[in-house]
Amino acid sequence: MLSHSDILELRRWNTPTIYNGWEAVTKRERLDCAMSWEEITDFTPHVGPMVGFAVTVEYICSDKKTKQDNPDCFKNFYRYLAEIPGPKVLFAKDLDAPKSVGSIFGEVTGNAYRALNCVGAITDGFIRDVDEAAYGGFKMLAKRLGVGHAYSCPLRFGTDVEMYGSVIKPGMFVHADKYGFIAIPPEETKHLVQAVRHMDRSECKSSIPAARESIGKSLPDIAEALARGMQEQGRLGAEFIKSLGD
Repeated sequence: MLSHSDILELRRWNTPTIYNGWEAVTKRERLDCAMSWEEITDFTPHVGPMVGFAVTVEYICSDKKTKQDNPDCFKNFYRYLAEIPGPKVLFAKDLDAPKSVGSIFGEVTGNAYRALNCVGAITDGFIRDVDEAAYGGFKMLAKRLGVGHAYSCPLRFGTDVEMYGSVIKPGMFVHADKYGFIAIPPEETKHLVQAVRHMDRSECKSSIPAARESIGKSLPDIAEALARGMQEQGRLGAEFIKSLGD
């Protein structure tokens, strides 16, 4: 399990760097990755990355009767969130999508979720009151912006949800920013922090200097230096994986 200090450290990097670390240590096919395979927009890039553990909800906004039959839907949802330790990233499946008519995200709910230790949300529907929610420290990624909440009703909690081409399970480690999100099963986070550190450091020692130190060199010499840099990065990566043992 990732510690609080691990989470703080992982928040210092962007999501592509987290992916690089995951790719280095996963035993699965790298294309078998729970991440945003479809277009997604970070409407709060100024907040920076959000890092936490997935909690899920399925919601509907188009059905008046469902709302009437579930008058305590938000109260029940808040109670559910209160039972789960954070930090939490809320994955919200819009059952009306792609014809979204309302949202469970806004200034009031954004502040409520943040008070319950949710650092942000990812939805395949739309969001509103983005600036006001961000002022309270709540980050949001979504398909688009919108205006109303209609008959917004959180309906089911704690289910597996399919969003942006990936299946998200409650409890997955999540890192998200303006590039999208990656969700990693708990059992694959054992060496994640070390792997992210290594990948970031090895790039700075090998392939990046090969490109940056090109002034005064001929193009063929630059090409050779880039090839050597990539080779060195590969060597460092192999050494790192070997050092992990298991």
